[in-house]
Amino acid sequence: MMRRVSRTCLFVGCFWLASVAANAQEVVHALTGTVNNVNLTAKTIMIVTDDGSSGTFKDFTNPETKIDFDKRVRAGATEVDTFDTKGAYVIVFYFGEGNMRTAVAVRSLGSGPFMKSKGTVTRFDGRARLLSIQEESGKVESFRIAGDAVADTGLGIVDGSKFQPQKDDRVQVVATLVNGSATALFINAM
Repeated sequence: MMRRVSRTCLFVGCFWLASVAANAQEVVHALTGTVNNVNLTAKTIMIVTDDGSSGTFKDFTNPETKIDFDKRVRAGATEVDTFDTKGAYVIVFYFGEGNMRTAVAVRSLGSGPFMKSKGTVTRFDGRARLLSIQEESGKVESFRIAGDAVADTGLGIVDGSKFQPQKDDRVQVVATLVNGSATALFINAM
């Protein structure tokens, strides 16, 4: 009798694990850089990232793959297979790591000019959508968070309005001037 109960529990446990694995989703992350090459035939896009390295992303071609991608952010992006603007400064949304990254969408950030800052959060005002960071040099910079800003957290992409950094969090900000104010377009929580 006990052996039968053990086998049944084992069977149910295996079935449960298989169903959890079947429902797994790819978590979408993002980075910024300049489009170096778009190869529509090979379905790849090459980005020179802000750190100076090159990354080749394959096009997202499997509609069966489940992805965790913020709906509002996705609505403001362009599908990779229709994006062909070489030289554009973009946010590329992807899943995977290293040389196995798959691009899901791209969002052009426009012509700039762009400011890039890296530092530690010293203040965040959620109501005013104001973020202040202290760079390694000691300089403190403040940014308004754009209404369509994107933030990449350890748990994936979120709309900028949902981003809630804490004091002493490390972030990297890509911003531009809007009406004379530094305005964050992309925030990477490091």
